[in-house]
Amino acid sequence: MTHIQKAFVFGFFTWLIPFLVSFLFYRCGQLVITESFFKSIMIVTGMLVGAVLLVRFFKTVTERFVLNGIVVGIIWLVINLGLDLLLVNRGFFPMTYQQYITDIGLRYLSIPIFSITLGFVLDHHRCQQPEEMKE
Repeated sequence: MTHIQKAFVFGFFTWLIPFLVSFLFYRCGQLVITESFFKSIMIVTGMLVGAVLLVRFFKTVTERFVLNGIVVGIIWLVINLGLDLLLVNRGFFPMTYQQYITDIGLRYLSIPIFSITLGFVLDHHRCQQPEEMKE
């Protein structure tokens, strides 16, 4: 599987897993915990899934870490926003597009922030290694 294919597959899972977890907190269409607690759980879940999948993604990357961080971050951002907006459009999320962006969508900017940051860290780490360890 190429890095681009892996980015798309993993990107789908960065959206799907938190989406499925969210169902644990609903009964008969009603949230069974406070909205604030639910949002905190979802942020932590998304961060955990994203972190695990970013580590798995970068395990096979051997060069151009920053570029790969940018690419995977943008792909995952587009996938997450796109799938969510599809659900908003279908009425699954009872909110307007403006409400969605302010309540949920803006948080997805953390995806490219973390993927690009990881790319910089890996690039810097590689530059600090002795020449024989870089291969």
